[in-house]
Amino acid sequence: MASEKRLSLLQETPGPSPWYWKTFPKLRGHSGQRFMWTYHGNEGELAYLVTLGLEQEPSTARLALNTFCTPFAMGEDRLGIWCPEPGGIRILCFELDKLAGFSFAEIVGWFKQSNDKVYSATEPVAEFEVSSRLEDGMQKIDVPEEFRGIDELLLVGSRPTKTRDDAAANIYVLYPQAGLVEVLPQRWFTANHYEIGRQWIARVARDPASHRLLGEGVRIGSFELASDGSQITDWIEKL
Repeated sequence: MASEKRLSLLQETPGPSPWYWKTFPKLRGHSGQRFMWTYHGNEGELAYLVTLGLEQEPSTARLALNTFCTPFAMGEDRLGIWCPEPGGIRILCFELDKLAGFSFAEIVGWFKQSNDKVYSATEPVAEFEVSSRLEDGMQKIDVPEEFRGIDELLLVGSRPTKTRDDAAANIYVLYPQAGLVEVLPQRWFTANHYEIGRQWIARVARDPASHRLLGEGVRIGSFELASDGSQITDWIEKL
């Protein structure tokens, strides 16, 4: 695939909040109501938060996302969100029409006092975690029935390291329908070559032509991974 097409594919791929909030999926509930995402800017009491609400109720939030949350569509009336946790990645499913509204005043300062990445007045209908300590390669995991309609979901998370030469991130190729996850250590992304924390892998997409994984890293650039999914084979755009 030409560089322009690969870049275009990555640019259309949802990335983490708040930096990529404009890539978040367009959502409509089963009732036909449209939802909209709002970024609350870099200053003030709601700084860096992204909220979800109904188009006709802009002053009422139904979901609030702290940093590093990536939403994804799950059919007509469901929303999925994945976000990094200290021990791995948390994946949640919400039913759009059941999300209860709350005022912005409820979340002022809330994220500063909580480790949670997601705020909602309504519990998710299902959730599970992918551990950062899973062994490399294909692993069997328990996936709730609500996620089983998804063929593939691409996740990125930090990886425990012992030395500066160890891979500092994993890409997880999740196959919810099959209850499997493939753990791909990013062997090129080490503390000896990158500033871990300041530089990080933000989003990953599948090239439909080559079936290889494409990625974009903050302050790194865009790249294509080799067939093993662990090494870079081509820089699409290097920073």
